[in-house]
Amino acid sequence: MPIPFNQSVIDEFRANGGKVGGPFEGGDLLLLTTTGARSGKETTTPLGYVRHGGTLLVVGSNLGAPKHPDWYHNLLAHPVVRVEAGTRTFEALAVPAEGERRGELFEHVVRTSPGYAAHQAATTRLLPVVALERAEPDGWEPREVTTLAGKLMEVHTWLRDQLRQVREEVAAHFAARAAHRGPGAPPAPGLGLQIRQRCLAFCRTLEFHHTSEDAHLFPGIARYHPELAATFDRLAEEHRTVARLQGELVTLLADIAAADPERFRAELDRMSTELNAHLDHEEEQLLPLLAGIPWPPAPPVPPAP
Repeated sequence: MPIPFNQSVIDEFRANGGKVGGPFEGGDLLLLTTTGARSGKETTTPLGYVRHGGTLLVVGSNLGAPKHPDWYHNLLAHPVVRVEAGTRTFEALAVPAEGERRGELFEHVVRTSPGYAAHQAATTRLLPVVALERAEPDGWEPREVTTLAGKLMEVHTWLRDQLRQVREEVAAHFAARAAHRGPGAPPAPGLGLQIRQRCLAFCRTLEFHHTSEDAHLFPGIARYHPELAATFDRLAEEHRTVARLQGELVTLLADIAAADPERFRAELDRMSTELNAHLDHEEEQLLPLLAGIPWPPAPPVPPAP
């Protein structure tokens, strides 16, 4: 059976440090791995890209077809993507540009790769321009972790920083609307895709963290500390409370054009209060127990022959 074209490009890219021949020879190409909006399965797509400062831009041109490509729908549902560019592989936050910024970025793309202008002329839909931004919160720097307590604090610090950045972006959005006096249009009344994508990324990470704790960390500790059963019951209840508020946020963001910014800000404040109180309580209870457990865990000792 012949190898599909995309897969042959992917294989050549990975075998040659990001370089490929044929129609892509000499061009800037990356591999974008997204999570299926419906299937939940990972899909990798070769895409041309254009640099804009330190950001990589990809265009949902679909060669001028009337519908957006599947990878674009995927990143709207799952904003954190994996990017392979040259020999580098990293996670990124995929943020479609809007309004004037989209127009400016598309002009920049066309100056570098004029073919996208022909793709836009071939369709009535507005071609999405997606910025692949750093997934970590501003100022985030990983630190050396040697214990499970340190690992827990690393995750909690990331969550607090990500939540802080979402709240700062929401506050900036409201401040920009309040300060607008013209000329030109004020910021759109909705929240904007930048806020939506970052908030969804935060919610997905928080859900994964709490699910992992409930399934692995808490039961593992409880086996050795049965006296903490009431503590773990309370932590699990706090997880349910945060998950409910998180679900309400995700529902509000399902249709960004119809999202109510005031309600979203109120729900975000509620979740921030609940989550920070939960993280404080969890650290108080668990850090002393985890401080002596090495991280990463030692590899298992093979059985004696």
